[in-house]
Amino acid sequence: MIGRWIFLVFLIVPIIEIALFVLIGQAVGFWPTVLGILVIALIGSAIIRRQGTALIAEIRSTMGRGQLPARALGDAMLVGIAGVLMVVPGYFTDCLGLLLLVPPIRQAIYWMLKTRLGFADVSAAGAQTTGAGSGPSSGRTLDLEGEHFRPL
Repeated sequence: MIGRWIFLVFLIVPIIEIALFVLIGQAVGFWPTVLGILVIALIGSAIIRRQGTALIAEIRSTMGRGQLPARALGDAMLVGIAGVLMVVPGYFTDCLGLLLLVPPIRQAIYWMLKTRLGFADVSAAGAQTTGAGSGPSSGRTLDLEGEHFRPL
């Protein structure tokens, strides 16, 4: 099933990119179209560098407080995917990358994944909660204190 989705993505995305290149090229010309791709890539890389630095600082501060930085790591992963999409030449992938740089959209993706896959989420108070999904952790979370845990 996943293989079919990957095949469709690798088939449809280049078709969309080619169509956008042709349409934008007809509207503004060849060189402005190419220049637009380069400018968007430069702007995107600057935005990613800035947000990536902020996310690394957030991960460090969260770990410094002794908490698991799951949300910050998820954001860092999505910003990394946005970076890859911004480097790939094309207007469609640039738009997808720019959308992933918008924090509310990343929050919606994180929430969707959490509820769909049943990720455990550690709140600020340290209480363990699980998402509403049917994943392996739903209803079966075991929370151990430090003195009750020992490595095997």
